[in-house]
Amino acid sequence: MTTMIGYLRVSTEEQANSGLGLEAQRETILRYADAHGWDVVWYEDAGLSAKSLDRPQLQAALDRLAVAPKRRDVDGIVVAKLDRLSRSVVDFAGVLELARARKWALVAIDLGVDTSSPTGELVANVMMSVAQWERRVIGERTSAAMQAAKRAGRHMGRVSALPEATGARLVALRTTHTLAATATALNAEGLTTATGTAWTENAVCKTHKRLLLRRCEVLASP
Repeated sequence: MTTMIGYLRVSTEEQANSGLGLEAQRETILRYADAHGWDVVWYEDAGLSAKSLDRPQLQAALDRLAVAPKRRDVDGIVVAKLDRLSRSVVDFAGVLELARARKWALVAIDLGVDTSSPTGELVANVMMSVAQWERRVIGERTSAAMQAAKRAGRHMGRVSALPEATGARLVALRTTHTLAATATALNAEGLTTATGTAWTENAVCKTHKRLLLRRCEVLASP
């Protein structure tokens, strides 16, 4: 009987999302495995990003697959979604090369891809390339829009939710206080940052610079 590694992954942010949760991925893989008569052994990385392949359980799974075919006790790796494995075309291409070299299968259920077939391998490569292309295009468009807005004199970025009185108090304190003393004074007065957290030296420094920049922009505007 075919035995596959079922690989599960969620990032820290995704752990609260039931659609991407570990159990939802496990159920998807189990249904697929039952339909194909596979046994599944599980590896999971919880709270880790797919920006690189440097994840403990993924590396353990790849090490297990690296054994010579005649001595290997698993036949491949299966994921509920391709991005559970990798979001990088370069990294994914490296995994594909490992699969080809060691003759094990990579299955991504969401795409209906099984790289034990040439067609499945082609589809996986195309989908990952399109995903990376889309991210780069979005990044270039965002950068162009920000540059155009900057040339037009418009402020780009999150509008601060910091109350005007708190900002004025911070600026006043900074005329005579250090960053640390300013943070201590603001916290003692019960004033919080724009996100409702306590003040730190770093928060004071960044907010002070932003407030001064905004004042300059106002003074410079016609």
